[in-house]
Amino acid sequence: MSGIFNEILDKIGLMPLPPYIHESLKEKDRYQTVYAKHEGSSAAPTAGLHFTDELLEKIKEKGIEIANVTLHVGIGTFRPVKVENIEEHDMHSEHYYIKKEDVEKINKAKQNGGRIIAIGTTSCRVLESIANEKGLVEETEGDTNIFIYPGYKFKCIDALITNFHLPESTLIMLVSALAGKEYTMEAYKHAVKEKYKFFSFGDAMFIN
Repeated sequence: MSGIFNEILDKIGLMPLPPYIHESLKEKDRYQTVYAKHEGSSAAPTAGLHFTDELLEKIKEKGIEIANVTLHVGIGTFRPVKVENIEEHDMHSEHYYIKKEDVEKINKAKQNGGRIIAIGTTSCRVLESIANEKGLVEETEGDTNIFIYPGYKFKCIDALITNFHLPESTLIMLVSALAGKEYTMEAYKHAVKEKYKFFSFGDAMFIN
C-alpha cells in the first residue's frame, strides 16, 4: 500500500484506548476533545471530553481566558505503579509545547492574582514542568517525565478538573498531591457510593 502515511494510518489503524475500554469506538471523535489540534498523542486528555464548543463560549463570555498547551500522552500513562517505593517508579517521557500567546495569558493571570485551572492531568504536568519558582512559564518545547505525588509543591496551577482514575496509577497520585491523600480517598469513596462513572468517559471532579 502506498500513499501519505498519516492518511493510511487513519484508515487501517486502531484507536489506542485504555485497557479498561474493551470495545472499539465506531466514532473516533468520541475519544477526542473539541479543541484538539495536533496529532501525536496516544490518549485524549479525558477531562477535556466534558467541554463542548457551547460551554467554551460561555466560559469566554464570563471573561475567563483560555490558554492551550500540548502534551503528547504516551501509553505509559496507563501503567500502574508496581514498586513499593514510588520514587523508584520509572515515569514515561512525553513531548510538550506551548506557544507565546498562551504563555502570555497564563503569566498575566498569575501576575494579576488570577487562578490557573488546569483541565486534566496532562495540562497540569506541562505547566508544572515548565514553570519557574514564581509559577511563571515561557514559550518552550521539550520532553517531560515529571512524576507528581504527595509532597510535591505546585508552582503554577491553583485548581484542577480531572476524571476519576485507576487505583495505583500515577494520575491518582497527582490528584492526591494537590488535594491531599485523605481528602482524595474520601472523594473516591463518595463517588463509589453515589455510583459516579469512573475513567475516560466518566464524571469529573473540580479540585479547588
